[in-house]
Amino acid sequence: QVQLVESGGGLVQAGGSLRLSCAASGLTISRNLMGWFRQAPGKEREFVAASTWASSQTDYPDSVKGRFTITRDNAKNMVYLQMNSLKPEDTAVYYCAADNSVILYTSWYAYDYWGQGTQVTVSS
Repeated sequence: QVQLVESGGGLVQAGGSLRLSCAASGLTISRNLMGWFRQAPGKEREFVAASTWASSQTDYPDSVKGRFTITRDNAKNMVYLQMNSLKPEDTAVYYCAADNSVILYTSWYAYDYWGQGTQVTVSS
């Protein structure tokens, strides 16, 4: 069965950096739309980043643009989220998601597969 496993979360001071990893099994990321979402307590799930495989497009919301970067390593079947200049507002559980699509989606319900999430906490 499909499994996505996030890692790399933790506690970091404001202004610091983290790199999240998403290891995929049961699917090939080179033929999937890959996305990152986050959810803070009491808030809705929020789009963070996405990467298509057919057109090699990426997209980010204004809240993270210029600070976060999504990349993929097809040989390792892994996806990454590099997070720089972290702010306390970035504190959330971060989820890796995948969908068998050539189209880039920013809505969470467009994605069929999800990881369990990894906690990112940014202290002030």
